[in-house]
Amino acid sequence: MKKIIYIDEKKIKNKKIILRVDFNVSLNPDNTISNDERIRQSLPTINYLLKNNNQLILISHLGRPKKYDENFSLKIIIPKLKEYLPEISISLAKTIEEIKIKNDKIIVLENIRFFPEEKNYSTIFAKKLSSLGNIYVNDAFGVCHRTDTSVIGLPKFLPSYGGLLLKKELTIIDKSLKKIKRPFIAIIGGAKVSTKIGLLEKLSKITDYLIIGGAMANTFLASKNINIGKSFCEYDLIEIARRFLSKKLTKKPYIILPKDVIISDSKESKQSETVKIEKITSNKSIFDLGPETLAEIGNVIAKAKTIIWNGPVGYFENPIFKNGTDFIYYSITQNQKAVSIVGGGDTIAAISKKEYLDKITHISTGGGAMLEYIEKGTLPGIEALKK
Repeated sequence: MKKIIYIDEKKIKNKKIILRVDFNVSLNPDNTISNDERIRQSLPTINYLLKNNNQLILISHLGRPKKYDENFSLKIIIPKLKEYLPEISISLAKTIEEIKIKNDKIIVLENIRFFPEEKNYSTIFAKKLSSLGNIYVNDAFGVCHRTDTSVIGLPKFLPSYGGLLLKKELTIIDKSLKKIKRPFIAIIGGAKVSTKIGLLEKLSKITDYLIIGGAMANTFLASKNINIGKSFCEYDLIEIARRFLSKKLTKKPYIILPKDVIISDSKESKQSETVKIEKITSNKSIFDLGPETLAEIGNVIAKAKTIIWNGPVGYFENPIFKNGTDFIYYSITQNQKAVSIVGGGDTIAAISKKEYLDKITHISTGGGAMLEYIEKGTLPGIEALKK
């Protein structure tokens, strides 16, 4: 059977290694790094490869630029890498050609999404990138659900391995889902049902409790003919949401939708009120979960043995709408009997500066990748590495 070979299972010495990392870090409004978790998570692989006298060419993206954009340059990553690797020479290369004339121990190629061939898969571009090294290592779990050239193209031309972070991510998720300790609960937030309906279907077959929050809950509430006012809603998916709920009425999992909510005029508002879902007025929008709903969720989290959480349950960027997301976070950290896996860029941004992070079993660097892996059991980037 084909499988991934990881870098700690093979002697890799004195090589030029193309290392795909995920440095898609959260940025502050002034374009400084607000959370460097993804950089720190890549350090074990970087250090392991450096220890064996390899030269590293790092490939990553930042944001979603369609062409060169100074605001998404990886130059902001260089000082942070130097902070963690003070003895190592590190530089940025703006072009593939520039890499060939540099001798630094670590060379970071400029944002791979500045190259249009990254998103528009190109065999020629894959071959060009692969010419930079002898070996390809993928340590970027967060992009393994993509079919981008740097993710699935290079393994066609180079001996390819999985990094230590990729190994950690897959091992923990596999272990948690293959021998599930129950009760098993999943908390799914975020905005869109359209990107998560397949996942919800999968989770509905294996969880005991399925908690739906965030703006995506609005579509489910609307499918029950509840007036959600001006709240965000995918109206074209109401019938799909209705069918999903009707299938689950008589069997597991028990689905928790908001029973009360925090409403306001706008996401920037400083005023809010708590109402039952039947009392939402037409001129207001939902921005967080109410206390009755949180009490129900808290009871479920307290008795859980396995917890998966992806997506904030409110507009946490405004302090008056972050109580629901904070409550769920602290409830999970208080349950030390459970295996807890938390993932997703927005979720990590919401909890990154909190205490008790060490109480979470695993903080995944991949949001979409984590969910798609749970849903499908594999990812394009994983399949590309298998031998």
